[in-house]
Amino acid sequence: MNDRISTAAAAAIVQVAIPLADRRIDASQKPYAGSPALIPHEASRRWGFTHFGVFVPRLPDPHRYLNTMTLIGATGTELFDNDGFVVEPDARRTTTVLSSTAHGDQYHYQRYDARRDCDLAADGSRLTWGQDLEIEVALPKVAVRGRYSTFSVDLHLEVTDNVAYFTKSPVYDHLSLLAPYTGTITDDAGATSVEGLGTFEYCRAMTPQNLSASPLPPRLKLPSDYFTYQILQLDDVTQVLLTEVQARGQSACLMAHLRTADGDRQVFDDVEFEVIEWGRDQVDPWGRGMPVPQRLRWLVRDSQGHEVLVIDGEVDAPWRFGHGRGYVGAYHYTGTFRAASVADTGYIEWIDLRRRQSRS
Repeated sequence: MNDRISTAAAAAIVQVAIPLADRRIDASQKPYAGSPALIPHEASRRWGFTHFGVFVPRLPDPHRYLNTMTLIGATGTELFDNDGFVVEPDARRTTTVLSSTAHGDQYHYQRYDARRDCDLAADGSRLTWGQDLEIEVALPKVAVRGRYSTFSVDLHLEVTDNVAYFTKSPVYDHLSLLAPYTGTITDDAGATSVEGLGTFEYCRAMTPQNLSASPLPPRLKLPSDYFTYQILQLDDVTQVLLTEVQARGQSACLMAHLRTADGDRQVFDDVEFEVIEWGRDQVDPWGRGMPVPQRLRWLVRDSQGHEVLVIDGEVDAPWRFGHGRGYVGAYHYTGTFRAASVADTGYIEWIDLRRRQSRS
């Protein structure tokens, strides 16, 4: 859609629809009780796409992080559709897997036909993508088995009911469950044991793409054009999720979710995010460039205006393409958490399609 129409549509969604329908803050204060059910909706004509993800934010060098990002169905959004990557004859059967670490060539990004290449149990208990990835879900236990060309992954998660909602509405649910894990990452050098606080994530969404087997033309895609999601494990028991989403300059989400292994949870909406220095643009397989941050800063305050978290980060790991139109990677950070010094490595997802990008 043209700029004026898409800007008006974004404003209507962000300023009217989201405040009226979204219940993410209230829902994030309560334990997850099984709704929405974590199922793939592969053949649904109501739910256009779903997402299952497992993210590990703090690993020792050289791995730094581990992500397992899946999308089932073309999304009908600017942020996440790679139209050159859809399966024929029906884009709605497209599903992708992105899995990577920061180490060497440990990177897998592949498309699959949901009906021909995958086994996606209707109840969500077993999800497979060819011979590459298997996720078994029997809450509170989740097992992830990845067999990629350059590395293998075996993770066992104990999923808690500590839930963070990025969106909760009649047309779009997106949630993250705190999930302590153990496992191994294996490559030619052998097996590396890993453990810590991870996330098990799910979304389902209605989308105009449901109406068409062909990819929606760009003018009809939902006009979200900027997204970042970052995960930090601040200490042995504390995890923070940092999120910003924009649509044509309108802020659809700018939040921090703070949660601990013993069940504490807090949501903050007095949040600032800034790119301090830009890195070298990344270019995807279709030749499209994208600005990415080199140095960044987060500031989170509580309802009394007191600083809860201040983070200064510097991206120092390879950007891996395939998070929709964008990338994933890692950064080292320093800062303060409730006045105590913190320093470690964090996980970042980044998509930036804004047409007028300030490159200060």
